[in-house]
Amino acid sequence: MSRIPGRLAVAAAVALALAVAACGGGGGGAAKSSSGQVKSLRVLDYYNNEPDKGIYDKVLNACGKANGVTIQREVVPGDTLIQKVLQQSSSKTLPDVLMLDNPDLQQIAASGALAPLDQFGLNANGYVKGVVDASTYQGKLYGLQPITTTNGLFYNKDILKRAGVQPPKTWEQLKAAAQKLTQGKQYGMAFSAPPNYEGTWQFLPFMWSNGGDEKNIATPQTTKALQLLVDLVKSGSASKSVLNWTQADVNDQFKAGNAAMMVNGPWQFPVLNQEKSLHYGVVPVPAPKTGQTVVSPLGGETWTVPQTGDKAKQAKAAKIVACLNSDDNQLLLAKERQTVPTKSALQAQFVQSQPSMKTFSSLVADARARTGELGPDWPKAATKIYTAEQAALTGQAAPAKALEQAQNG
Repeated sequence: MSRIPGRLAVAAAVALALAVAACGGGGGGAAKSSSGQVKSLRVLDYYNNEPDKGIYDKVLNACGKANGVTIQREVVPGDTLIQKVLQQSSSKTLPDVLMLDNPDLQQIAASGALAPLDQFGLNANGYVKGVVDASTYQGKLYGLQPITTTNGLFYNKDILKRAGVQPPKTWEQLKAAAQKLTQGKQYGMAFSAPPNYEGTWQFLPFMWSNGGDEKNIATPQTTKALQLLVDLVKSGSASKSVLNWTQADVNDQFKAGNAAMMVNGPWQFPVLNQEKSLHYGVVPVPAPKTGQTVVSPLGGETWTVPQTGDKAKQAKAAKIVACLNSDDNQLLLAKERQTVPTKSALQAQFVQSQPSMKTFSSLVADARARTGELGPDWPKAATKIYTAEQAALTGQAAPAKALEQAQNG
């Protein structure tokens, strides 16, 4: 998945420093070319845990072999990647291929540290619109993202069946179902609302689907979305612990039978499937009313070509980015990582082979990039959103007042 918390705040602080470094050649000094044939490429990413680390080892090495180069890969923890990029930009040692969490791309592109991909003949024709938006800055494409993800509503089939409850499709149905499914230590609904970007990520489907907008969160549309979550907690249908739960915590509650429904993503499938007695399904996060479109956020990572100043290596790096985004590799990575390919034409084939991903595949078509409207300013809006959510869920302020204070704060 897109590792939601933490990194955007670092990226915001880093953008200016990167811009200064980029003026000196974007991390590669004055423009130069490799002497002779390019034999190796340096790659930097944050897939430092298994199985992701091993999956990308295989795919990157295969792409390197297909293009006649050896891949020298460096893997760092997710919350240190942007700081690493800053250091490398300052010392003019940027990698030849750089992976970025998609909300970080526009900030890094704005610094001048990345090369527009059209220089290498690459484009994003046929990709899901939201993914293209996330990798575009000022009309230029800077990254290609092979797979994406979003969130949906998971439900415990056995618990709902015993209660005679159908998976909810609207907010009213969600409130009624959550209330009926709450009994004893079992909550009807679980979600993640901590004071960080993870809380914002989980709130976005409710806000966006009701017409809320990050340019100004102090609106009736966003107020109604926040009121829904407040009502779920106030009524006891959701635990007050949502204020601190990460998405992994929410998943643990659901897996243990302490929550009948939860908002989460397909990256949780491997953990849930370890519990053989757990029978679950996934539907879209409920829409405000029947017939309305659910708009969810797009996660995932995009692959870029930094401005190293070495034209020959940049051209070869672009071939690696293209290889990672081939039809075969999109389908392979989506299957192995429980994610969704980003090319629209691959969706039907993918769902046929991975039926458990049907809901998420259908959501991706209408999903939005978090940076689609505000670009590099998205982190400021994300902070306002989770700040308001915390204030409202703790009872410090009514939803409308919490949003107004956060917007103007």
